[in-house]
Amino acid sequence: MTAAPSSEKREKRTVTQIRASKATGEKMVYMSVPDYTSAKWAEMAGVDVAVVGDSLAMIAHGHPNTIPATMDMMVMHAQAIRRGAPDTFTLGCMPYQSYNTIDRALVNATRFMQEALTDAVKPQGGKSRAQILKALVDAGIPTASHIGLTPHTVATFGGFKIQGKTADAAFKILEDALAIEDAGCFMLEFEAVPARIAKLISEQLTIPTIGIGAGVGTDGQILLCHDLLGVFTDFKPKFTKRYARLTEVAVAGIKEYVREVKVGAFPDDDHSYGVNEAEYEKFAAMVENRRQV
Repeated sequence: MTAAPSSEKREKRTVTQIRASKATGEKMVYMSVPDYTSAKWAEMAGVDVAVVGDSLAMIAHGHPNTIPATMDMMVMHAQAIRRGAPDTFTLGCMPYQSYNTIDRALVNATRFMQEALTDAVKPQGGKSRAQILKALVDAGIPTASHIGLTPHTVATFGGFKIQGKTADAAFKILEDALAIEDAGCFMLEFEAVPARIAKLISEQLTIPTIGIGAGVGTDGQILLCHDLLGVFTDFKPKFTKRYARLTEVAVAGIKEYVREVKVGAFPDDDHSYGVNEAEYEKFAAMVENRRQV
């Protein structure tokens, strides 16, 4: 039997602890969550970092990619996630073009920290974004970054394709990783990078790495909550493992609800409110008297 979630208050992870995981060897577990309920699940299950991913533009708003995500959208979701997981480290992913200049990055990262109470922010990019990453760090904003397959520049890749398959391409990812480390970021994420490449690059760094589609050799892992639980079913990335099939359960439940309503089996007495018999008779008499007027 599965143990019930502990009711004991947990201690929120810190940037210092996340950095230290590189040396201690503790595998950090990240999960991208779009809303209050999934954030509660993350905290109850013991996830180390709840990520406010701009993938919510797809799974919560139905867009075909992450590009339509806006700061207003991200802040609104981040606020709900903070309420759902008050004792979990929360990482806000900066949406498309919200960090294309230093000034804009500082304004938008500050919104995450002040309005949504996230614990850190995560733009995308390496060498080309090094000045922006450093400016955020220098402003006292805990900052991470994302390299390999970067969804904000997916059009330049010709689609969602694995990155770092050649030695030259892998070396570019290494240079991006080193630039992120030099900028003062506390961690980085690899997406869709060959496992051996991600492992070797991770070994060159002093900051921890997490992977999504980057093999087991990174310092931690991230998956989308709605992917791993089988909630989002429009497509399934190769790197996603289904740990549950909640959509199948949900649809089966809704079908049964539809059936019971159609045949008049719901609501039954157990799901309806009663009334005092004397008061009902008095009301029925009042209705009858009204008809005779």
